[in-house]
Amino acid sequence: MLTFQKYVHFMRTQFPPGSRVLLLSNDQPKPVPDGTMGTLTEVDSAGRFLVNWDTGKRTALNLEDDHFRIFQPEPMELKLHFPLHGELYIRNEWGDLADDPEELAGSELAPYLGDIREALQENQLPEEQERGLMHWYRESDALTWKVKSAFFDVELHDGQLWGVADCQLLESLEGDELGRLTTYLTGQASDGWGEGFEQREIQTADGVLYVHFWDAEPFSFEVVPVQPAEPAKAPPVPKRPKMKLAGMDGNIFSILGRAARLLRENGQPEQAKEMADRVYQSGDYHQALSIISEYVETELSVKPPARSKKERGDAR
Repeated sequence: MLTFQKYVHFMRTQFPPGSRVLLLSNDQPKPVPDGTMGTLTEVDSAGRFLVNWDTGKRTALNLEDDHFRIFQPEPMELKLHFPLHGELYIRNEWGDLADDPEELAGSELAPYLGDIREALQENQLPEEQERGLMHWYRESDALTWKVKSAFFDVELHDGQLWGVADCQLLESLEGDELGRLTTYLTGQASDGWGEGFEQREIQTADGVLYVHFWDAEPFSFEVVPVQPAEPAKAPPVPKRPKMKLAGMDGNIFSILGRAARLLRENGQPEQAKEMADRVYQSGDYHQALSIISEYVETELSVKPPARSKKERGDAR
């Protein structure tokens, strides 16, 4: 049952202070001219919209007597970074996983950015699509409407892979609000959302990876100011790394693992994942070798035809 208190709470979450208001018509004793713009200061306990008009007047609007439109403010971005760690169970040449994992952190996790980000997207529940972790926030305070959304993600900085809580704010946080937000997100990383995600198997070309967004000691968020994005430049296309098949173990998992490592060392982690996915779906051994040879240069790779001297500009 929707009580009036719940209705007021809902209206406050939908229309936060700072929203712009366009007056269409009103029944005020001293009416504000139709078409006037103003700024919403709050939705009070009676469900009225308190507005500071650009003309200098201040009035209260209600949905029964007044007609107006509300425009939410543009969200600001706040990113909270924190260290990641994980365990990788290496797949051997026979396709079996090792009994003991390799501990990974920072730069060691960097090659698996694409795999982790894909797992994060698959882990998201339907009800989290709009607000992310803020969908589960149950406190009746300003964070309810100030923080429009909060999603866990991963980002690469100076060769290190970091966890990040990407938050969209409708208004700047004040006082202890940032502390309360980080406390809530810490709880999600440790006991809520994170407890489920750390048990999720993340398939990689090297084996199965488990990633933890929280560690008991030490753990803290680092506030990183968001800089305006610079115009993107087209990255140079890296050359395919070379790999000789002659003399290698004929096991396809061993060949795939070697090719994947070469691609990641060459700055092509996405190609390594794409190659592995295609190999796992291939129909036979020879098709798998052909796929690998598309990504790394082997004896089976198709080489472009050599150009003549005239084509190279060596005309006499």
